[in-house]
Amino acid sequence: MGEQVLYFEDVADGDEAPVRSLVLSRTDLVVYAGASGDYNPMHHDEVKAKAAGQPSVFGHGMFSMGFLGSAITDFVGEGNVRRFQVRFARQTWPDEDLRTRIVVTGKRVEGDDHLVDLDVRLHNVEGEEKVVGEATAVVPSRT
Repeated sequence: MGEQVLYFEDVADGDEAPVRSLVLSRTDLVVYAGASGDYNPMHHDEVKAKAAGQPSVFGHGMFSMGFLGSAITDFVGEGNVRRFQVRFARQTWPDEDLRTRIVVTGKRVEGDDHLVDLDVRLHNVEGEEKVVGEATAVVPSRT
């Protein structure tokens, strides 16, 4: 079964990508630390995190950005993201249920490129925004 293709002509302002969700686990934090080389104890050492005044360990911002980025790629296709920038709004916590929200905010043609602009967000089930940003992707045209 092939990958679904998002075509420029089939996208409209306000369209939303499928939601991706994840319950953030402590194992996710440890695995990400190993993969990224970011061994800041605030992400894996409960004792040190509490000694620093945190209620617990918390997620890496780049883990959250990467999770959101993979949802964007699922929507627009691999290799199609041209720009992706975010602001880290709040920390993520173990056992927090996180959800993506990706909304088409515009589309345009520049030269031979058919571009789709996106508002991209990661929030918990209570609606608290964790990562807020925007992205632009080039998608194929049917013509």
